Amino acid sequence: MLPSNFLAFLVTFGLAWAWLRLNDWVAARRWISGPLSRKVIHIGTGPIFVLCWLFLEDTFSARFWAALVPLGITLQFLLIGLGVIKDEAAVMAMTRHGRASEILRGPLFYGIVFVLLTLVYWHDSPIGLIALMLLCGGDGLADVLGKRIPSPSLPWSRGKTVAGSLAMLLGGWIMAALVLGIFILVGAIRAPLSILLGPLFTIATLAAVVESLPLSDLDNLTVPAAAILAGHFLLG
Repeated sequence: MLPSNFLAFLVTFGLAWAWLRLNDWVAARRWISGPLSRKVIHIGTGPIFVLCWLFLEDTFSARFWAALVPLGITLQFLLIGLGVIKDEAAVMAMTRHGRASEILRGPLFYGIVFVLLTLVYWHDSPIGLIALMLLCGGDGLADVLGKRIPSPSLPWSRGKTVAGSLAMLLGGWIMAALVLGIFILVGAIRAPLSILLGPLFTIATLAAVVESLPLSDLDNLTVPAAAILAGHFLLG
């Protein structure tokens, strides 16, 4: 029999890969724009990945099996960005201007963050989960809604809006709360959700402030970094 962690790895990789290829296919047919497809991938990949952690056994090696999924996908991003692999559908789905080299920034940083936080935090601590979900639900929605809901620009960052910052705050907080609730419900995290919601809102607020700064293509690094620092201070 195959080890259960290996089977869980195959299921997780299959679901994540299918989500990416579905968005590649949709973007290649120009049913949605490249920038929107990029954010749909950004928002959906993380929850799919972390919820699949629940398929793995509660062993030390499980985090390494899980980390293989974003590692494999990130290596693919690297090879496409460097031009080693030609994948026009992926380039169209994951870039703003259709240049393969763009994948070497935001999408590559996104994958690296998932690998590192999976290995360091796993589900032994809610801090990693919170950082990842703020990155997905918060940062992803900030761009999507910020450009579609009329609202004033931020004085310190003219390319970002009040609507985008509110979407970052509320979207990240809600997604993180939902995922934490599922992990608590199945016993993977042993802390009452009611105790976590207050600190989570504070962490999401700080992450929203960091996301609002005029730092092009660095949100995938700065948002989780801010969430981790705040998480260690508020959650221990």
